[in-house]
Amino acid sequence: MSVNPLRGEAALMLNGETLRLRPSFTALVAAEAELGPLFALCERAAAGQLTLAEMAALLWHCLAEPQPRDAFAEALVAGGLANATPALRVLLGQILAGV
Repeated sequence: MSVNPLRGEAALMLNGETLRLRPSFTALVAAEAELGPLFALCERAAAGQLTLAEMAALLWHCLAEPQPRDAFAEALVAGGLANATPALRVLLGQILAGV
């Protein structure tokens, strides 16, 4: 699966599968409804205060191809947080800069 960086997409490798993350307006509104203001989320991330639950929720809401949340969260933890950091960085950058 390929990602389109011009659309702000990011790739996340979990369980040997590449997942496409797309920070669409709909996805970000859903994430914001759950997590609170996205700018504050970016500030917490920059300060090293982003929780695992917040990271998992943001990434899950941005999945281009939905999957069960519990399975996604378990795969995220099994893959390691360092594995998810590059995709998270892309999404946070898109939130702040836009596409």
